[in-house]
Amino acid sequence: MALSDFVLAAILIFSNSELSEPNLALQQEANLAPFVQAIAWHLEILDPRESQYVLFRSEDFSTDLQLLKKRAEELFGVPLVNDAIRFPDRTVIQEMLSFNRAYKHHLNARANLEPLFGADLHAVIKETDQLYQVWDYIRDAKCEYYYVTVRRHALKKVLESLGTEAFYSGNYPPSVPTWRFAPID
Repeated sequence: MALSDFVLAAILIFSNSELSEPNLALQQEANLAPFVQAIAWHLEILDPRESQYVLFRSEDFSTDLQLLKKRAEELFGVPLVNDAIRFPDRTVIQEMLSFNRAYKHHLNARANLEPLFGADLHAVIKETDQLYQVWDYIRDAKCEYYYVTVRRHALKKVLESLGTEAFYSGNYPPSVPTWRFAPID
């Protein structure tokens, strides 16, 4: 394995050029498939389990390379899978999501029993659903049997939902809108 092969593989992934018709040069580039795979694993744009069908056949090299280029573009600047370690364990997240659904059920029951407060309760239900979505993305990011690309897309959604500062400083929202809870004296 020569360093030049890795450099060429990286150039193939990050170049803006489109690969079109198969030709001799493309056939020679297909020989770089193991190097492209290695770089794609490192960049977390290809899960090792996908190697049995992505960049496996030389005749699919162009199509597979376009897939990796698209993923590299979509996931540029997105946290790597290891960043999911900052979140609680999946069992804790699941408990939080279960509490969120129970709270929503309670709010729906109240909205049916107290129609005068319907508009306010529906606003709280909407906030509860938004918090559920954030924690559902976090659960997906923590799910180790998902492909790395799925987990990174989930991290992207978390980052977009929370904002960069909150994501990296550990300021995560509660599982339900606790700011709506009435204080007990």
